Amino acid sequence: MSAPSVLYDAPGPKARTRNAFYTVLFAIALLAALWWVISAMNDKNQLDWDKWSPYLAGTEAWTTYLLPGLQNTLIAAGLAMLMALPIGALFGIARLSDHWWIARPAGAIVEFFRAIPVLLMMFFANEAYALFTDIDRDIRPLYAVVTGLVIYNASVLAEVVRAGILSLPRGQTEAALAVGLRKGQLMSNVLLPQAVTAMLPAIVSQLVVIVKDTALGGALLGFGELINQARPAQSYYGGNAIATLIVIAVLFILINSLLSWFASWLERRLRRRKKGSGAVLGTDMIEEQAPGMHLTGRATGENTAGGL
Repeated sequence: MSAPSVLYDAPGPKARTRNAFYTVLFAIALLAALWWVISAMNDKNQLDWDKWSPYLAGTEAWTTYLLPGLQNTLIAAGLAMLMALPIGALFGIARLSDHWWIARPAGAIVEFFRAIPVLLMMFFANEAYALFTDIDRDIRPLYAVVTGLVIYNASVLAEVVRAGILSLPRGQTEAALAVGLRKGQLMSNVLLPQAVTAMLPAIVSQLVVIVKDTALGGALLGFGELINQARPAQSYYGGNAIATLIVIAVLFILINSLLSWFASWLERRLRRRKKGSGAVLGTDMIEEQAPGMHLTGRATGENTAGGL
């Protein structure tokens, strides 16, 4: 009998053979589907060089259509990320407040905006900017897209932050309070540094969503993001829609892969720093907040047991 692991028994000879068979079968099916797609594209002349040459052998398509669209996508996504992260963190921490007059309004705001589709908020922001501001109509779609992305994703990130903090062992809070840390010091010095590592995968997933959701503004608000540039590009170059969309898809994959790589690098760095620093409540932090506590068990100024 195979030795049991934590979650399941190690596969025996028959199970390994069956798994290998399924793997080969899946690989064959995948190759067959790929061959069918390539054959269909070839039959429709979608693999002809004239369809791909604007992107592979020239720069006009890039400088005229794709790069300006990519720039707008990155600007909108970058602005939304920079604003949504701190706002989401603020509301996530506010929901954990001991004061009901802070926690309940913060929770109501988060739940309200999390329930509204991001596209609806973009429409609303666009109309609000048109009615109540003097923002030029050429850049109004950018403002509307960023506003919708910030409001929606800040509410989602608030829940990510709250869940990340609540996932930490309760002993961390009890130990911090025992040495005299105030609630603000507990949150900034103990809980948030640990929660960041746990929250990174969810935060990166939401950042990827922000990048992709910029396309909503292009489709319905006329924002000149990357996908919106596909229509004039494919019209100008003779209806090469498939080639244009594939190139744009590759660009999105590269952007999101870079985000994931950066998050993995940052997570490894944070974990190394955490291992190198030892316990979260180290003697240096205790000494700073409550001098003498790590030596006597009480802050200096109090008599120890047996003292005078």
